[in-house]
Amino acid sequence: MVGKRRPLIRTLAAGVGARLAAAGRTVAVAESCTGGLLACALTDISGSSAWFGYGWVTYAPEAKHRLLGVPWERLGAQTIVSEATALAMARGARKVSGADIAIGITGIAGPTGGTPACPVGTVAIGWVANGWERAETHRFAGGRQAVRAQAVVAALNGLEGWLGQGFPG
Repeated sequence: MVGKRRPLIRTLAAGVGARLAAAGRTVAVAESCTGGLLACALTDISGSSAWFGYGWVTYAPEAKHRLLGVPWERLGAQTIVSEATALAMARGARKVSGADIAIGITGIAGPTGGTPACPVGTVAIGWVANGWERAETHRFAGGRQAVRAQAVVAALNGLEGWLGQGFPG
């Protein structure tokens, strides 16, 4: 995992895992800019196979479309890093996996690839459950590894917050 954030990520992942296990629920993830770091954080927790079974790294637009069913119109240069795309990724992951909840992450970790409209550090995260969806966009600071780690923390924090309020859907 990533430097100083590793203990925080592990603590968050363990908390999410405990809540999912207690509720008898499952989670799936669809990642782009994080390159599998969210799935890694979740599977670092012993017993995670009880609540985590599926994860995709769909870095290329074609992978998002072919594996998750993200519509091509979501995958243009102006829309690939968006809440709508993150939600479409999560919807696809949930549909294919049958998980109770899914998380989609798309963004620009840098150091290249940013634009004035979508600078490096822009990350969209979407969470989807049965009849319930939420998305948010972040602008993280730092280098590539810092952006990726912050995205994983935000994804886990969002899921932890929702689980703490009672499972959605």
